[in-house]
Amino acid sequence: MTTRVIIVDDQAMVRAGFAALLSAQADIDVVGEAPDGAQGVELCGRTHPDVVLMDVRMPEMDGLEAARRILGNGNGSGGGGGRNGSAGGPKVLMLTTFDVDDYVYEALRAGASGFLLKDAPPADLIAAVRVVAEGEALLAPSVTRRLIADFAKQRPVPPSARGLRLNGLTDRETEVLELLARGRSNTEIAEALVLAEQTVKTHVSRIFTKLGLRDRAQAVIFAYESGLVSPGEG
Repeated sequence: MTTRVIIVDDQAMVRAGFAALLSAQADIDVVGEAPDGAQGVELCGRTHPDVVLMDVRMPEMDGLEAARRILGNGNGSGGGGGRNGSAGGPKVLMLTTFDVDDYVYEALRAGASGFLLKDAPPADLIAAVRVVAEGEALLAPSVTRRLIADFAKQRPVPPSARGLRLNGLTDRETEVLELLARGRSNTEIAEALVLAEQTVKTHVSRIFTKLGLRDRAQAVIFAYESGLVSPGEG
């Protein structure tokens, strides 16, 4: 199925370049562009994309506030579901020129599925759209894990809060969450715990449901903020 994408960026050259690159892919359809967050939210409501490429810093409304509204975590009502019918609606992929950016971290907390540097190779952008469209989080780049770890370190969680936030998980689910937070793929988790990969997928799905998480990006943040994983461990 074709992935519907909109591009929200205040630089016309960036929008044009990304649109040309993505439109050349047989499985990706760019259905709209917007120059700022406010127009991006409105465009999302009209076009119902599967993936929103969202710049972080823009006039009128920045990418963080726009992401919150599109994902239903702000004052807006959300942008509605994408054509692929994902329960959480469109997936938001943040674009930034900075490898460590406070806005990006807050966007991940708001429900964005990851972020990508604007100077990343074209193949990385195409792959990122496909990964996010499939419901996964863009966590492979080491910079993402460093970003989350750095900000989690600045927001220490009292030890007493750890058990309270994790007590809804089984021991096995807690093990899976810990490995997931360290950047392990489902295949790697299966190998580490001697489980079938499908069993790991089931555990991951249950973790998301129990903790009210959108995807792996939010799961990583939760693991750090709950104290299950500490920066620099493992």
